[in-house]
Amino acid sequence: MGTMPMTRLIFTMSLPAIFSMTVLAMYNVVDSIFISNYDMDGFTAVSLAYPLQLLLIAASVGTAVGVNSLVARKLGEREYEQANAAATHGLVLCGFTYAFFLLLGIFGVRPFMEAFSGGNERVVEAGVQYFTCVLCLSVFSIVQVMIEKTLQATGNMIYPMLFQVVGAVVNIIFDPLLIFGIGIFPELGVLGAAVATVFGQFCGMVFAVIVLFTKSHKVKIQLKGFRMDRITVKNIYAVGFPSIIMQSIGAVMMLGLNAIFQAYSSIVSVDVFGIYFKLQSFVFMPCFGLNQGLMPILGFNYGARNKVRLYSALKRGLIIAMCIMAVGTLLMWTIPDVFISLFGNESSFTDVPQDVLLHEGERAFRIISLCFIPAAVGIIFTTLFQAVGKGFRSMILSFCRQLIILLPTALLLSVTTGVANAWYAFPIAEAGALVIALGFFFQLVKGDFKKLH
Repeated sequence: MGTMPMTRLIFTMSLPAIFSMTVLAMYNVVDSIFISNYDMDGFTAVSLAYPLQLLLIAASVGTAVGVNSLVARKLGEREYEQANAAATHGLVLCGFTYAFFLLLGIFGVRPFMEAFSGGNERVVEAGVQYFTCVLCLSVFSIVQVMIEKTLQATGNMIYPMLFQVVGAVVNIIFDPLLIFGIGIFPELGVLGAAVATVFGQFCGMVFAVIVLFTKSHKVKIQLKGFRMDRITVKNIYAVGFPSIIMQSIGAVMMLGLNAIFQAYSSIVSVDVFGIYFKLQSFVFMPCFGLNQGLMPILGFNYGARNKVRLYSALKRGLIIAMCIMAVGTLLMWTIPDVFISLFGNESSFTDVPQDVLLHEGERAFRIISLCFIPAAVGIIFTTLFQAVGKGFRSMILSFCRQLIILLPTALLLSVTTGVANAWYAFPIAEAGALVIALGFFFQLVKGDFKKLH
């Protein structure tokens, strides 16, 4: 990470992560397509309760990002024992994360669904089945994510890619078998999708644990005689906690938008937003894969005090991210109907006619996609702030984008011009966040980056 030509290094580090994140996006979308074609009420339930899954992702990925950043910086500073300690702490912290989501799965899912389902009992029961299973057995995904991020911090991107591919392939295979009851498998409907998801995560975690403890890596997990160190935990969450808050804000944003749609009795907007949130992952996941490869490069060269390579990685990362998002924008403008028509069929629709969903969805997709290219810049700057230990700035950036700007704008547009125009809040919010990101970056240029050579 300190000597390889930069463009080659970024692609070497990022392509496995981009591939694995694209596969992850694919199995999330396939999961939703199967559910929507079985029962559109089930898809509505999963869309409404998706913030619970976002909270799980936020807690597990946020903590793992903190470990990733600390391990990469300590390796760059050649403090190998501290890097080992950070990796070991990360694995132990998985237990605390899981305990919270186990309790949420047992006690929190039904009250959540009853609060946001608008009194539709079919939606409530589908959401309870799916998310009780996913949250109560979330330990598999939590441990897998931690191992992925730890290995990525050492520059190893192949194994993390394989962990995700294994989980995705298993999930895609078992989804139709368990949802529709094919062959010897029972017809479980929405619950079948949850079981397939958890089983895929279990297989990915088992593979990750085997690799972690049987292969040689630049960091070692040292559980024997382990003692929790307050300073190490503090350093992990200096980046990890803002990342958790930052991703949790996405859950709050979804809750807020769904509440606005429910207030205007716009169940079609709930379904459109659910479909969009699944499909946009095909655009955003490759960009997130890029930042997974970019973060250890930025963190290593910041730790090594190498300004030239730090700036070089940042510049190339920005160019690649904007190219990815430009392709996504083009697809959303040219063939949104093709994407939307994958979800549901005439027999699975109850409350929303398919042609209405298609018309509203095409318009919404074109409006929202205006935010993609500025979002690319924001994602790379967020990665930079996390990599150099300034995770709080990333948190502020996400807070402003998704809460301070987006939700009030969506509500204002809904009140003044109609709920159909709430989609314009996305590009407006992203433009505002970009201005803030640039301000934070120039503060770093005039401050911490002056100390680099």
